[in-house]
Amino acid sequence: MADTLKDLPQIEAVLRARPMRSVIARYTHMETADAVRAQIGSLRAGLLEGAEIDLPDFNADGFAASIEARIVAARAPRLRRVINATGVLIHTNLGRAPLAPQARAALHAAAAAPSNLELDLATGKRGSRHDHTEGLICALTGAQAAVVVNNCAAAVLLGLTATASGRSVIASRGELIEIGGSYRLPDVITQSGARLHEVGTTNKTRLADYEAAIDENTAVLLKSHTSNFRITGFTAAPARKDLARLAVRHDVILMEDLGSGVLIDLSPYGLPDEPVVRDILEAGVDLVMFSGDKLLGGPQAGIIAGRRDIIARLKAHPLMRALRIDKLSLAALEATLRLYRAPHDPAVDVPVLAMLAEPAEAVQLRANALAEALVEAGLDDVEVVACEAQVGAGALPSRPLESFAVSLRLAGRRAEALTAALRRNDPPIVARIVRERVLLDLRTLNAPETKAVAAALIGISQA
Repeated sequence: MADTLKDLPQIEAVLRARPMRSVIARYTHMETADAVRAQIGSLRAGLLEGAEIDLPDFNADGFAASIEARIVAARAPRLRRVINATGVLIHTNLGRAPLAPQARAALHAAAAAPSNLELDLATGKRGSRHDHTEGLICALTGAQAAVVVNNCAAAVLLGLTATASGRSVIASRGELIEIGGSYRLPDVITQSGARLHEVGTTNKTRLADYEAAIDENTAVLLKSHTSNFRITGFTAAPARKDLARLAVRHDVILMEDLGSGVLIDLSPYGLPDEPVVRDILEAGVDLVMFSGDKLLGGPQAGIIAGRRDIIARLKAHPLMRALRIDKLSLAALEATLRLYRAPHDPAVDVPVLAMLAEPAEAVQLRANALAEALVEAGLDDVEVVACEAQVGAGALPSRPLESFAVSLRLAGRRAEALTAALRRNDPPIVARIVRERVLLDLRTLNAPETKAVAAALIGISQA
């Protein structure tokens, strides 16, 4: 091994080789040197670990080609499109809601040229970016006013900072959630400068618990959607209308963090548990926060809707500028919100809702077609199975969706190896493993994606 280590050349000697000059000319001396250093470093590490390695000819075209391949791989975009075959409709790790064509077009238009982001075209004077979506949000929710920030966590932080800093926020112990990415609601309350006052127990909080906790320092009664968990059985929580009357009686703000939030009733699709934003405001909640990139089906955004006087305080707060939505997300959000108004049908035109509303029979037809294509190509351990898809992103955790998947196994290849090969496909395909079989859920695959999955699996099987 010591002799082999001595055969590893100096970086500059490799860079002087004739084949390497063309690589340097196409890229840069620095990039090429870094790639050579990494390649030789990898060889050195392998030798030190005791691996049997035949050193390449460092002056040959083949080694130069390997260096170029390393540079190309390093230059490739890190953020890439993937195909979601997991059955999780709003997959946080995969970027949550796919945008509708209208939203993608609006985003492109805003990116391609100057826009009237903060210009009032009627007067020629400075305008507000909030004006582009506020009227739409109010029309769709019944709110008096609305403002948009960059995500729902920012919405909660801004709402509490502007209304409760230095005072107390009363929240039920059963609603002090932690969700993905270690987002803890108590930490956000503390960060806002407010003091958290917990009431009730994990499973039961009564109206009297809130009332007993209210004092002259109380600013906000905070309700929170329990997101990705449910407490069932011996439970109790006061109705929103009762909390609203209590808030009015004591001149405090009733605020609700929905996490996801929907603008239409999902009960026709067998999902009655998700509260509609309009209904929440009509129950008397003063301020409601919800996400743009979950069940609403748009880009990442935090929407705050409710009382005009409170929204005005939020807009004027110094934190607003740090948390405001950018122009690309704003353009996509406006286009998405317009899909909730006639003549559009959001259950058809908003991709997340279309996936959610699609009849299971249609999903099964795509699963059958995928299985047939694989069998015709020679894959023999393939079957269509009934399964349960999930809405994801903390929405409706106890309400799985009826779905169908293709379950398969390749001879001589473990399930982990097959899913890894699928992730190396272009575009990468993300699937899941159930009982040592790869499962491809068709509820999250449209027709073109299904064909791409078939082609990838056939190619992997024949490699």
